[in-house]
Amino acid sequence: MDDLHNLIKKAEVLLTRIENHFPTQNILPDWQIIYASRWKKHHHQGEFHAIRHLNTIRLTDLQGIKTQKQQIVQNTRQFLQKQPANNVLLWGSRGTGKSSLIKALLNEYANQGLRLIEVEKKYLVDLLEIVEYLHGRPERFIIFCDDLSFAKDDDSYKALKSVLDGSISAQPSNTLIYATSNRRHLLPEYQAENLDTQLIEGEIHLSEAVDEKISLSERFGLWLSFHPFKQDEYLAIVNYWLQKLGINGIETEELRLAALQWALKRGSRSGRCAWQFAQNWVGQQRLK
Repeated sequence: MDDLHNLIKKAEVLLTRIENHFPTQNILPDWQIIYASRWKKHHHQGEFHAIRHLNTIRLTDLQGIKTQKQQIVQNTRQFLQKQPANNVLLWGSRGTGKSSLIKALLNEYANQGLRLIEVEKKYLVDLLEIVEYLHGRPERFIIFCDDLSFAKDDDSYKALKSVLDGSISAQPSNTLIYATSNRRHLLPEYQAENLDTQLIEGEIHLSEAVDEKISLSERFGLWLSFHPFKQDEYLAIVNYWLQKLGINGIETEELRLAALQWALKRGSRSGRCAWQFAQNWVGQQRLK
């Protein structure tokens, strides 16, 4: 029996090795009923993982970013109507609604054929493979790359550049890339790099290092910038979420001061901070 047990274990190890060298065929989601998926890897084989419980954020929930909403909605509507549209880079301060805006677009336009595929930075090297799966599909796909930033010596951004503009393969007409980042140029910028910038006959010639960093963000046709909210804007967002959660809004000086102190402790007057304060305040009031 021991010999048989050892033989079975060896066979299982051998089968695992064989599977790693001959990966199974990628089973695609049923895009008719699956609105979002996440690209993952298993045994070196990339595959789509369906997301069945979507974030419920709506466009109306995103306050204080009216201009950014208008621009990305217009671009997305063009895309859905098979008109020319741009890849989008949403950059700026944390917690100001960059990622939520993309998720809200899916909730708004899924019934018009919009689909979302989330790709983590470490899987950017698979972008060309991912878009190959989407060629010819009737749905319209946004490839969502969240919180992108690259270290000085990180070459993975080259895969993103290649898909955006630079590969011999054309980006499918039914895909766009929407990426968020705290940095406008996605790569760290150093003062020393700007010292090599030259002014020749009145024309600015950027250093090679600076030019390389700008070249990635320039491949996004639409840039949307997000900045910290002013105090009144922050309080207005707090008021919105309080009402959404069943409280009549900021009616007392006590509540107003509590909201401001909450933001002060976190060093941020952001939409996320306002939502977290409202959650905390309403929860406490209901327990009382």
